[in-house]
Amino acid sequence: MNQTETDIANKKPIWEALSKFYLDTQLQDEDFAEICRAFHKAPYNLEEIMDIDRYEVFPVLQMNLFSVAGEWEGFDRDWLFSKWQKTYKKRTNRFFKFWYKVYNRVWYWMRKAYWERVKKEMKNTPQ
Repeated sequence: MNQTETDIANKKPIWEALSKFYLDTQLQDEDFAEICRAFHKAPYNLEEIMDIDRYEVFPVLQMNLFSVAGEWEGFDRDWLFSKWQKTYKKRTNRFFKFWYKVYNRVWYWMRKAYWERVKKEMKNTPQ
């Protein structure tokens, strides 16, 4: 397995955990516990995971945050992984990174409470 394949394999559980931030539902305690367990198992620190959200997950799922009848049960994994692999390849492109940094600043408030809760839970969730 090459470095890119390894990185994508390591990111799949992170991508899936982060996708919960974009559902049209209120996350429950067990959701946060599951998300934090995935983050603890990952070979990335929290800042790197936030960058994964910003540049790989947000570009794919941001529109669900704006939808009146957004997805609330869960996203199709095959579709998500396909889309995320495409954004994974673009994540270092300066133009792409610039625009999603701007978009994220404008729309971060929609996920801010989740990130604050995750940061707090990460300290309390067993690894």
